[in-house]
Order: sequence, then structure tokens, then C-alpha cells
Amino acid sequence: MTTLPRTPARLRLWQSIEPYVYLLPAALFLAIVFIYPIVQIFRLSLFRPGEGGQLALSLDFYQLVLADKIFWRSAANNGILMLSVPLMTIAALVIAILLFEHVRGWKVYRSAVFLPYILAIPTVATTFLYLFGREGIVNSLLASVGLGFAAQDWLGNQALVVPTIGLMIIYRELGFGVVLFLAKLMSLEKEILEAAEIDGANWWQKHAFVTIPQMAFVIEFFIVVEIITMLSWVFAYIYSSTQGGPGNASHVMELYLWKHGFYYRSPGMAAATAVIMLTVIIALIVIQTRYRRYSLEEG
Repeated sequence: MTTLPRTPARLRLWQSIEPYVYLLPAALFLAIVFIYPIVQIFRLSLFRPGEGGQLALSLDFYQLVLADKIFWRSAANNGILMLSVPLMTIAALVIAILLFEHVRGWKVYRSAVFLPYILAIPTVATTFLYLFGREGIVNSLLASVGLGFAAQDWLGNQALVVPTIGLMIIYRELGFGVVLFLAKLMSLEKEILEAAEIDGANWWQKHAFVTIPQMAFVIEFFIVVEIITMLSWVFAYIYSSTQGGPGNASHVMELYLWKHGFYYRSPGMAAATAVIMLTVIIALIVIQTRYRRYSLEEG
């Protein structure tokens, strides 16, 4: 009986480290682009110049941020914008189901719904300025049908500006949800839906008890993405439309961070704000992950 020759030690060593060698360039890229900036943000938020030019560990920047009324107003506005997520989800789900049912002209409707999502955010914001300005199209239409008393300065009223911006975000982000849900609907087995119809399920019962439960993962994914969007991706909407006004009525945390980092030249305050935002987002992701794991275990 012949035996295979032993693999030399060097060859065995190379075989053990070979996968890591191939991954090294990507790991270095991620470290430079993502990890290093995060470390620097934490350093900026925790250290301030002390005597003799030495850096001193301090929580002063966090105390200043948390004591600032504008920060809390910004956080509250982000919370209000998050209320648009369930509205957006329901609307996207209903529209996707109607398109899946191939209503007359469904291809045109699909393109019309998705078109705002591929437009630049400043373009959408400019459109809403023309629509909801004091002399905008919405107020003109209300006046033309005898409802001039309902006309408002939608983007200039402190009580209405955040809901109006929420409507703008829904208008643009809706197309993403519709296409996402429609793609999942088209992958469902038609036999299951046909079986529900044979068993006597009406339109509502078929989708409520058969279709939507099979889309749970996609719906959950969309909700998580949009919650993160409302927390950390609304700067362009705000800056392109109101720049945080009137007053600070439409201020959000991203705009608060940007102003302290680039306008007020206070990188420590900006870094502390960024760390707080990152902590909130990580906490939400952890909660969602644990909830999903618990749901799978229970299921």
C-alpha cells in the first residue's frame, strides 16, 4: 500500500493563510474608509484641547449637545418623520398588490410611481416648493374650488412644515417600496393564491391571510431601511426645501450635525451628535435583529 507524500510545512502554512491574503486588500480598504473615520469621530467627541495643547478626556461635548434645545427639537422632528414610515408602508403595499392584480394601465402606473425615486432629491424638493408654497399650486387649486380658507403656508408654518416634508419623503420613497413589494409578489407561487380563491376567499381575505404573511420579511426589511432613512438620510430633503426653517421648526439631527461641523466650526459638537445618532441606529438594529430571531424561534 502506497502512502501520499506529506505536504511541506511551508505549503501547509500558505494554504492556511491564503484566504486571508486575498481578503487583505478589501479589509484594508474598509479599515481606511469606514473604521478609521469612526474611530476619529469617537476621538473628537471624547477629547478636547487642554492646558499646554494636550488633549484631555472629557464629556463636555455630549453635555453641550444634550443641553441644547435645538438638538432635542431636531430629534423630535426625526421622530415625527418616522411616523410616515407606517403610512408609506401601507400605501406601497396596497399599490403593489393593485399592480400585481394587473389593473388596466398597470405598466404606466408602475412607471409613474417609481419615477420620483430616480429623481434627485433637490428636484423633488423644488417641485414641492412650487406645490406647497404660499402662492403654490395647492393653494391656487383650493382657492379655485372655493376652499381658499384652507390655504396655508405649508412650508412656512411651524406646525405644518414637518408633516409637509414627511409627505415629500413619502412621495419619493414610495416607489422603492412598491417595486420591492411587487418583485416579491411576482415570486410567490400562483397555486397558493388559486387555492385560496377555490376555497372561497375574497380579495381582502386572500391578500390579508395568504399574500401579506408570505411578504413579512420584505416588509420588515423595508420598514427598517425607511426608519434608518428618517433618522440619518433626510438632510438633503431639509436643506433643499427649508434649510431647517422657519426658525428651527424643521431642524433634524443631520442638519444639526452639519451646522456644527461646517458652519459653526465645532467638530467636537458634530462628532458627539454623530456618535449619538450612531448609537440610536445600532440600538434599533439590535432590537430588530433580536425580535426577528425571537419570531423565528417562536414560529
